[in-house]
Amino acid sequence: MANFSKSNVPQFSVDVYQNEYLPEGGREVNAIVTVTSTGGGTIGSAVAAPHLYTPGQGPDAAVAIMVDCSGSMDYPPTKMRGARDATAAAIDALRDGVHFAVIGGTHVAKEVYPGDGQLAVADARTRDQAKQALRKLSAGGGTAIGTWLRLADRLLSSADVAIRHGIVLTDGRNEHESPEDLKAALDACAGRFTCDARGVGTDWEVKEVTGIASALLGTADIVADPAGLSADFTQMMETAMGKEVADVALRLWTPVGTAIKFVKQVAPTVEELTDRRTEAGPRAGDYPTGSWGDESRDYHVCVEVPSAGIGQEMLAARVSLVIPQPDGTAQTLGAQGLVRAVWTDDMTASTSINPQVAHYTGQAELAQVIQQGLDARKAGDVDGATAKLGRAVQLASISGNADTAKLLAKVVDVVDAPAGTVRLKAKVEEADEMTLETRSTKTVRVKK
Repeated sequence: MANFSKSNVPQFSVDVYQNEYLPEGGREVNAIVTVTSTGGGTIGSAVAAPHLYTPGQGPDAAVAIMVDCSGSMDYPPTKMRGARDATAAAIDALRDGVHFAVIGGTHVAKEVYPGDGQLAVADARTRDQAKQALRKLSAGGGTAIGTWLRLADRLLSSADVAIRHGIVLTDGRNEHESPEDLKAALDACAGRFTCDARGVGTDWEVKEVTGIASALLGTADIVADPAGLSADFTQMMETAMGKEVADVALRLWTPVGTAIKFVKQVAPTVEELTDRRTEAGPRAGDYPTGSWGDESRDYHVCVEVPSAGIGQEMLAARVSLVIPQPDGTAQTLGAQGLVRAVWTDDMTASTSINPQVAHYTGQAELAQVIQQGLDARKAGDVDGATAKLGRAVQLASISGNADTAKLLAKVVDVVDAPAGTVRLKAKVEEADEMTLETRSTKTVRVKK
């Protein structure tokens, strides 16, 4: 956990979008909270030319790359080749001075580079050594991703750095440990490092890969063709190198008599945060958001307030951003926003839905109905799948989520998008179905 001087911390801002007007007896307040961080330094130049970047200019970081080396990575051989090339590309994107390690993952985890429980420090020499070590990677053995994550945690925690990040690449199901073992590993690593997860090919389990990214506040995606891995790994590493402040929490304070019903990230992806609350003093709770660079994210906060009479108003919640410290204190990041409730007998005011809230409620439902539709399709429930995926097409159409609409059109024949009328396709490419499931939580921003 690092203490930052003002000069290298991005400036955070909080904007709250809501309809604060409630009818008499109304008790539910919904708000979209937009958090933006800008101007944290010269990270852009680091990404453009990593080797011109002197250590100390960016935040201290450590990265562990976990590469699946199980037997299935040889079928076809392009997978292992693609993984080696991608890892080499990611190593090239490391800033000078960043600590890093490469882990080979099978039913056990082994250190590929530098070894001996150490992290290497990126420079021209260590990058070259790491790429030499990658050539020795070969496929053989099973898959137990929890062991890879625990080794990554041990290595990453050996460095006194601000940002700790992992990248997991797998091509198969996690067959050599129980789901409970993987969950225990994720619980142990949560809050200690962030992690992106990628599935290559089509023989892996979407819910496993998205579950890893979700638990460790990273991104998940499919790379159906191994040839696409290098570009994807380079982009992931550049994003990781752009992170400038870690362990940021959304702190919600509520007055007596109010309760938080839910908190979820709604852009750039839908991520449920309600159950991740940690108490932070009287009537306050912290919700983890992970690491930040120059970026903006949206959160949907729903608060239950006590019933009140016409004309009364109250503060329903105060939103701030903090970095919790190990000693129980917190460094505040300056920005805050207020969620208000005002009771009125003006029906027009109390029944209008804030456009931001309406948009993201639709995006959250879109993610949910895609999951439900695909699950129904796998279970052979044609009617259920048609209804849910039809609703998904309708929601994607209404909200202008063109990327999701394109993915849906590979799984269903769209008869009438605005009405949500679809037919299930008789034959669907496995990669298309997995891509839709993996990217189902990606949202579009509301047009301001």
